[in-house]
Amino acid sequence: MSFFRTVLGDLPISQMGLTYSHEHIVIEDSYVTAGHPEFLLNDSSLISQELHSFYLAGGRTVVDTMPANCGRNALKLAEVSRNSKVQIIVPTGIHLEKYYPRNHWRYTYSEDELSRLFIADIEKGIDQFDYSGPFIKRTKHKAGLIKLATGDDPINKHQEKIFNAVVNAHLATGAPILTHTNFGRQALEQALLFKKLGANLEHVVLSHVDRAKEVDYNRAVLDIGVKVEYDSAFRWKKDGPNYTLNLLLELLPEYPEQITMGMDMAKNAYWKSYGGTPGLNFLIDTIPAFLKEHDLEKFYDYIFFKNPKKLYSFEV
Repeated sequence: MSFFRTVLGDLPISQMGLTYSHEHIVIEDSYVTAGHPEFLLNDSSLISQELHSFYLAGGRTVVDTMPANCGRNALKLAEVSRNSKVQIIVPTGIHLEKYYPRNHWRYTYSEDELSRLFIADIEKGIDQFDYSGPFIKRTKHKAGLIKLATGDDPINKHQEKIFNAVVNAHLATGAPILTHTNFGRQALEQALLFKKLGANLEHVVLSHVDRAKEVDYNRAVLDIGVKVEYDSAFRWKKDGPNYTLNLLLELLPEYPEQITMGMDMAKNAYWKSYGGTPGLNFLIDTIPAFLKEHDLEKFYDYIFFKNPKKLYSFEV
């Protein structure tokens, strides 16, 4: 039976339910938040409050996207999952370079060492101290996907090492892959590299590609066979075009099985429980009506149910 791996254990994909495909649920006080205090998300009570509201609105699963040693806290993620009843998929992997100090182990570990670290997170359990050292104390909470990231510039040698390690772990464990793109840049290059490395593209999703805006560019990425994740529907200026919604109109009929959505609420100012806006329920509150208005309501199940089930299941 196909399963997906949550912070509280493995579940059959039939229990995944309505799923947001790219979120930031916990970002602990860390090197990341020292440089970006607006990213601090570590109040379990406030996080649980927002997630439970999501649950009451019909939400069942969220994909957390803070990978190894950049604010990840497996114990706190487990706590807020229990409190809110929302299932949380937790990543391993490596984020953008700017979220790590220059002397970080990501630069000195070999491809094989990185692969083994990612596999250990998936098969044995995430370190309680999130590899901040010097000791490792594995928890019972396992990673359910692998993340990597590229920036504005072309993919470099160091990032290629990360790609190789991520694909190695993906092929060894069956865990899905999620990526960060900066405003959609390098999305096509990412997709082509995953294809070259032999990743199972049905279990690879590239995030933020709607920020690239152009329909033809998104179409070129989708033609490779990966999935894309759109999360900027609430970010565009109200007096200008909403490029995320434009892409849904153009591409859902062509690629119904490859588009997912999330909120990517890394800033605490986006959380209602922190006093911000629009809150996690924004997509549940707005996307069904938008799709119905444009006679696309049949694609709602693909975006939030069918596609995440396929994408985030383990392919062993």
